[in-house]
Amino acid sequence: MEDKEEFWSEVEEVYRSVPREERVVIGADLNGHVGEGNGGEEEVMGKYGVGERNAEGQMVVDFSKRTEMAVVNTYFKKKEGHRITYKSGGRSTQVDYILCRRGNLKEFGDCKVVPGESVAKQHRVLIGSKG
Repeated sequence: MEDKEEFWSEVEEVYRSVPREERVVIGADLNGHVGEGNGGEEEVMGKYGVGERNAEGQMVVDFSKRTEMAVVNTYFKKKEGHRITYKSGGRSTQVDYILCRRGNLKEFGDCKVVPGESVAKQHRVLIGSKG
């Protein structure tokens, strides 16, 4: 857990070095589950996550709050198959996310997984497109 906290601290340090007028988009396997629904977290995520939030997903949400970012893929209503970013051993979940500055969220017209395509053996391709 200490390594994960250090990771988020370093990402935040780099993020804060970018001028506020610059667009920032982070797309990565963040190894956490932000979960479905957004009760109390509407400013950083939509309600279209997958499953239950775990400790690592809470780190994604907390980072997003501190940095005024949004978890883009949770704002778009999709069939579960277009939200699942990781499949392995009969398990399916969402661990890959696109984050952007909240002020730039409206620039996204869509965000979804491309079924049948994969980046690595278990990770499916996640794309965000302009509106």
